[in-house]
Amino acid sequence: MGRRSERLGRQSGLASDGTAENDVIQVVSRAFDVMRCFEGHEARLGNLEIANRCRLPRSTVSRLTHTLTRMGQLVYLPQDQKYRLGPGAVAMSTSMMRGLRFRSLVRLLMQDVAEQIPGTIGFVAPDRFHMVYLEYARAHDAVGLQSTTGSRIDIARTAAGHGYTAALHPDACAALLAEMQREIPDDARLLQPRIEANRRSLRDNGYVISNGLWNPHVTGISVPLWSPQYRDFLVITIGLLAAMYDETRLRVEVAPKLLKLSQAVLNMSDSVEDNPFVETTASQSIKKQSLIVTGGWEKRNELEAGAGRVGAPKSLRAADGRPRQGQAAT
Repeated sequence: MGRRSERLGRQSGLASDGTAENDVIQVVSRAFDVMRCFEGHEARLGNLEIANRCRLPRSTVSRLTHTLTRMGQLVYLPQDQKYRLGPGAVAMSTSMMRGLRFRSLVRLLMQDVAEQIPGTIGFVAPDRFHMVYLEYARAHDAVGLQSTTGSRIDIARTAAGHGYTAALHPDACAALLAEMQREIPDDARLLQPRIEANRRSLRDNGYVISNGLWNPHVTGISVPLWSPQYRDFLVITIGLLAAMYDETRLRVEVAPKLLKLSQAVLNMSDSVEDNPFVETTASQSIKKQSLIVTGGWEKRNELEAGAGRVGAPKSLRAADGRPRQGQAAT
């Protein structure tokens, strides 16, 4: 069986009426799984390599790569008998990168913090079982921490992933774990027993710490932030050498800087282009919603301007990862 990609509402695994979502078009799901295999513009992969990565029959992969090539999403290299990303995929990604003012400002904020600590700071987004770096900043002496824009890191083995799953509604997290158990059971077994402790840390402190799961020499700390535009959580994370920063030093020296940075990102001007933390509708004025920052969970702008209603409580909504009315966070 091939991998099952999630719907836009994959966080809950449920439709709005509470029933299981079963209307995923498998051929579209599998086409995106094929595209995910190409983690860099220079990546070259043959059908067998793609089939192994996607856990799909080679005949299925052959039909998919043929179609994607005809669409311009892939290019076939006859001398290598392999594929690489095509002009269609590059053009699509380029169009998605327009409006970079917000990310540029985030990078500047992160670089200011990076100059104070010898680590790597990432602004990351979820993609299936990974977190992907949208932006990064690094101190000049951040030895051994080489993540860059576009780098993919495991949800189950990193502070960024642990912060992300801690922020999810329990139903959403359970759906993600179920997918992991089917496809990457080792990662599911690694993540599951840590979720409750991560939730407590996020609720009590506003951040999550993970030590040595991705690399025994690296420790990390992360803060998840709700994005109304993406209907998902983005995460700010810092990775440091464990030999220099044990958990106590992380909490005392790094956590306050990370929380302050997260608040600065959320407080960025509403007029900044492509700000994922601002939502504008015809019936409501601009509103900003987030999880965290100082000392635990925090909701900003509870009143919805124009409607005169109190926004939903801070318990997490199963449909989109945010709080559901009348339900307490766990």
